Parts: sequence; structure tokens; C-alpha cells
Amino acid sequence: MPYPLDAAAVRTWCGLALEALGRERERIDAINVYPVADGDTGTNLYLTLESAARAVEAAFDGHGSAGTKPDLAAAVGAMAHGALIGARGNSGTILAQLLRGMAQVLAAAPTGGSGAADALRRALRRAATAAYEAVAHPVEGTVLTVATAAADAAEQTAAGEAAEAGEAAEVARAAHQGAVKALRATPGQLAVLGQAGVVDAGGCGLVALLGALADALSGEMTAEPVAVQAGGPVPEAAGCAVTPPGADGCADPHVGGPAFEVIYLLEAGDADVARLRDRLDRLGDSLVVVGGDGLWNVHVHVDDAGAAVEAGIEAGRPYRIRITHFGAGPRAKEPALAPRAVVAVMPGAGLAALCADAGATPVTVRPGEPPASGELVQAIRQAHAREVMLLPNDPELRHTAAAAAEQARAEGVRVALIPTRSAVQGLAALAVHEPGRSFDQDMVAMTAAAGATRYAELAVAEHRSWTMAGVCQAGDVLGLIDGDVVVIGPDLARTAMTVLDRMLSAGGELVTLVLGADVPASLAEGLERHVRERHLAVDTVVYEGGAHAAPLLIGVE
Repeated sequence: MPYPLDAAAVRTWCGLALEALGRERERIDAINVYPVADGDTGTNLYLTLESAARAVEAAFDGHGSAGTKPDLAAAVGAMAHGALIGARGNSGTILAQLLRGMAQVLAAAPTGGSGAADALRRALRRAATAAYEAVAHPVEGTVLTVATAAADAAEQTAAGEAAEAGEAAEVARAAHQGAVKALRATPGQLAVLGQAGVVDAGGCGLVALLGALADALSGEMTAEPVAVQAGGPVPEAAGCAVTPPGADGCADPHVGGPAFEVIYLLEAGDADVARLRDRLDRLGDSLVVVGGDGLWNVHVHVDDAGAAVEAGIEAGRPYRIRITHFGAGPRAKEPALAPRAVVAVMPGAGLAALCADAGATPVTVRPGEPPASGELVQAIRQAHAREVMLLPNDPELRHTAAAAAEQARAEGVRVALIPTRSAVQGLAALAVHEPGRSFDQDMVAMTAAAGATRYAELAVAEHRSWTMAGVCQAGDVLGLIDGDVVVIGPDLARTAMTVLDRMLSAGGELVTLVLGADVPASLAEGLERHVRERHLAVDTVVYEGGAHAAPLLIGVE
């Protein structure tokens, strides 16, 4: 039985699409020959959609306390925004614009009947149009062609059975079938695809996305995988169809092209972005600028990466800048692998610096911007070790860290996921890390140290709400122990003392205090004095958490 086009369907769509891209990621990477044969289209699409799915889950979590769920507008808006801020590579940036185009129409769509079907038709058309507008020099035989064919096929259902049934599921299925047909034709439209004997990699990803949408709305799982096979086998006749780009006699993917890929988020106005497009178009190629309403994702291939970033600075405020060297020419000799390393997620520059001083590879995060699994995988690669201890330091990152560990293992790295739920547990685990021990012994010791550390956090309530400790008002100081609010207090110092007394009532030998950037040193001095006077034989250590850290983190071990 078909399902309504509502927020729940968007959530299901994200999950099914992420599964499909996860299954076919490596195969999509292998057939990536355009615009640059760097073998990462499948990975970039997966990471972009992962960011979109995480944003949708956050939208649902934000409504959980009220016993409600987000409406369709909130869900598709979150999906589009998540894709925008997490877009990776040329393909991921175009995907973000496709989702943004759909969201612009679906935000006002009814959830059922012919109205929903018609809205989906218009959403698919708007998505294709928006993607063409975002690409500086559109090329046929790419994902743009596949998106247009999907919109054409969806519109043709208006004269068929779907118009009478009024089901969005039928429209989505028609769009998927239209995309499949267009994908099969791409080798005849783009010479580089025909020479390699492959279909367009970005188009494969869109077929997966549309197949997942049709499944989500129909409630029926397709018998065949919905990704690169696209209802028929991918051509594998010649060239680099099933081998890594640049291998086995295939041409070097970057010969004759720009040396760098530059991507950044940009806060800027429409007029400034229009000037930026012109400037970047003169600097390089593969220019895609997506977004709107003051927030943009900029992607370009250039030889002068600095000039591309400077152009962004002149246009507005660029951030999350990522510069990737395509690696043309002879590779430098790889340094020898270290036997074992630690990768730790840390909130705040102070804690990240503390980890780095201890020899770990930190992943610094800002509030509300958790790392994607791809960022953790990249940190594991940068650690350049045969064995890695991964410390997520946040219960919300459990699944993300597990996915990163699994991918790193597939690349030949032995990874242990230490179940740290806070930064202070991560510090405790890092303190007992000994590379000279066996891998299993080190994992057990670090896990035990983390588990023996109770953790607390002090935060300031932003609005009136119910907690396990009662009703709090905006401005109250909340004391959370092991993730639960147990104390509501008037100020940071008195609340921290109450929290410390509760934690130390069960015993303890060492208290760790991590101060946020705006917390005075006098607070730490007062808490140290309080511990000395009230709890004999308990030592205290103090660290500066820096910007983006909580006002106060406490660990007791």
C-alpha cells in the first residue's frame, strides 16, 4: 500500500538511499571517469547524503520531547540543508542542489492524493532546473541529463493511471524508470564515458536516490539493487570501468587538468555570489555553486587554490574550507606506518591541543556540527598507523564512529572503537594508552579507564523545560551526570560543588576539570579548594577546554 508523502516518508527515503549508496559506493567510485577520474563519486555522494540523513534525524529528535514529529516542510528542509553543509566533491554539490530544488516545492505540498503527486512532479522538474543553473558549464551525458529525464518521465504520468490514482509513489517509480533509461544512454552522449565503456557515475547515484524514493513511497522493496546496476548491468567493456582510475594503463586522471579541488561553505549575498561565480569561472573549471538565502556551497577545480579561497573572502565569509591536491605527477615516498595511533573527537581547541600534545590525532568539533563518518575516516588515514584506537567521546557519535571504523578496516587498518561517552572519558583512556602493549591489552586498558570515569557537564538552560531534576528556567545552570540532569542551580560555582559532592559520594581518586573559554580561573581554584576540604586524598587536575567547549566538564575516576 502506498505511503503518504510526509516527513516519515522523507526519513525512510534517507535511510533507504543511504543503504543503497553504501552498498554500491565502491562500484560507483570505480566507474568515475568524468569530470575528473579520481574514483570518489560514490564516496562523495554517500557522505553528502549521510549529512542530509543526520539533519533529518536531528529534526525528528528536536520534536521528540513534545510527542510530535516535524512536518513535510521541516523534513525536506532539513534534508536539503544537511546536504548543502555536508556536500562533497562535484557530485555531492550537485546532489545538494537537486535536493534543494525539490525542497523548495515540497515544502508547500499536500501529503496525499493527486496534490502530492503533482507536487512531486513539479519538485523533480525544479530539481533538474536548479542543478543546471548551479553548474557553470552544463554537459549532457551527466547527472544533469539523468535528472531531466526523471522529471520528463514523472510529468508523463499526468496523462496516465497515476493521475487518476493520485499517488506520489507512481510518480516516483516513473521518475526512477526514466532515470534508468537515461543513464544507459550516457555513454553515447559523452565521449569519455563511451571510451571507458561506463555510464555516468553521478547519474548512477541519482538512480539509487530515486529508486529509494520510489521504495519509500510504495512500501515495496525493489527486487534488484537500486544503484549502479540501474535495472541492467553497467557496461564494463573497456578502459577503467572496474579498475581504479589511473591504473592498468588507463590515462592519468589529472593530466592536463587543474591541480586542486577547492570546496567551502560561504555566507554571502546573491550579488556577491554572482561576482564570485565570474571570478572562479576564469580561474578554473568544474565550477558548481549551490545554495541560497545567504548560505552557499562552492566547488571548483583550480591550479591556484589560494586565489579561489581569496575570491571567497572577498565575496563573504568562507569556512569549512577543504583543498585537495589531485596528485598529478610522481608521488612522494610514503612515510613508514606507525605501529599504533589514537584518534579522538574533541570539543574545543584546548582539548584538541591537549590530545595532540599527547600524541593523538584530534578531530575538533563545534557545537551542533558533529563530524561525519568520512571526517573520522580521514583522521584515521592521517594518523598513518597500522592500528588505531578511535575515541568518539560522545554517545551520539556511536553509529558514526562505528561506520568510520568499518570503512577503515576495509582499507586494511586495525581499528578498536573505545566506547567513550565524553571528553573526560577520552582523556582518561588516552592517559593509559601504551603503544608497546599488545593491541588487545591496550584496548582493554583504555576501555576500562574510560568505564571507570564518571562524567558530568555543566550547561546553561536556554529556555524553560522539564528535566529529571524538575522544571528549569532560562538562565538556570544545569548539572548533568552521565548525561542526565540531576542538579538545577543558580550559578556555576555552587552547582559544580553540588555535582562534585554527588559524584565523590561513591568514592574517587582523581577529579578532572575542563574549563570553557569564558569561565574564570578562579572557579577552578574554588573547586580545587572544595575538593581538598571535603574529600581527603582526592587529587584534582585542571585543563583549558577553549572555545566551543562546555562551560565545565568534570571527570571522576
